[in-house]
Amino acid sequence: MPSHYHNFRNSVPWLILFLEAVFIVFFYFSDYDEDISNILYPDFQDVNHMVIFGFGFFLTFLKRYGFSSTGFNLLIIVLGVQCSVLIEEITKATLSLTAVVISTGAVLGKTNPVQLSLMTVVEMVAFHMSRWMHNTFLKISDNASMMHAHLFGAYFGLAASSHFSEPLPGSEKNASTPKSDLLSMLGTVFLWVFWPSFNSVLLRDKSKAIYNTYFALAVSTVTAFMLSALTTKDGKFKMTHIHSAVLAGGVAVGYAARSIKYPWIAMILGLLASVITILGSYCLCLNPVLKIHDTSGVHFTFGLPSMLGALAQVVLLVIENWTDIPRLRDLVAIHIWAFFLTMDVALITGFITGFILNFKLFKTIPVSKYFEDQFYWEFPHLAVGF
Repeated sequence: MPSHYHNFRNSVPWLILFLEAVFIVFFYFSDYDEDISNILYPDFQDVNHMVIFGFGFFLTFLKRYGFSSTGFNLLIIVLGVQCSVLIEEITKATLSLTAVVISTGAVLGKTNPVQLSLMTVVEMVAFHMSRWMHNTFLKISDNASMMHAHLFGAYFGLAASSHFSEPLPGSEKNASTPKSDLLSMLGTVFLWVFWPSFNSVLLRDKSKAIYNTYFALAVSTVTAFMLSALTTKDGKFKMTHIHSAVLAGGVAVGYAARSIKYPWIAMILGLLASVITILGSYCLCLNPVLKIHDTSGVHFTFGLPSMLGALAQVVLLVIENWTDIPRLRDLVAIHIWAFFLTMDVALITGFITGFILNFKLFKTIPVSKYFEDQFYWEFPHLAVGF
């Protein structure tokens, strides 16, 4: 183990310093433009809280990986925002980091800071490329393309995770404790509170998006408690279900949040999203079939609800424009192409990134050290039962 610590000391600080030096050089040749006067601090604050506090605590469910979950989350966010803000203003840059943080959930505990830093930069470039193709070729708005962040992040992360070895069977470290579950639920609450801001921050008329997101979140929460009690053996609530499914409505409704005219539609979407998340955790896991280990369940927490939301958007377009067939054909084709473009770019770039990250150059973690804070952090006084 000392040799690995020595290796990280010789690689992590210098990589971070190199990336920061590159950002400073790029910023030396840039200047503030007129766009900064259009930034509303309350909007940026909500998104910033969501990404840092929300996702930072959301990923702390592993009992021996709390320091790394919150600490590395902050590291990749500040690196990613500096990378992204070279292309767009800071609120959009922070929104884009949602994709990276979701991807981190798929490889949580299996990657070191060097791999995470490189994955962040590569994924930022890939996600911006995907959004650029949406805006340029499909003429999709910034808000609509940004709502693909959950879909992109989930399947980029899963594609990258396919190159990492599975944890040892029966490993106790790949588990939670009541304390870690409580911290994770705190992150879920942060995300729940600020999700309406995420779905509406890029819109001029935010009212419908806020209402629809809140109703979808509310119903998905109620459904999560109901299904959790129905699907457990003793009829008790399971924290894993609540942790994942209460956010499903916010993910699913994001695609059509601004265009849903009636609250009952958003409520039904929230109900279906929660159902697909909880039932998907039982019967749609990727590990038994594809041997892909998904540490935090991003497939059924973010991936499946995103697919449901994309499908719901197409259905709503058909209902609203069925009398104008030429227009309907174009709209449906654009949104279907946008969905498959996002999936293709995410899977291809994620697969290539995962392959590269497993080169020996990047100090791949041995399976025996997965989900282990002590591999990276100093513990002067180890608590009993850590």
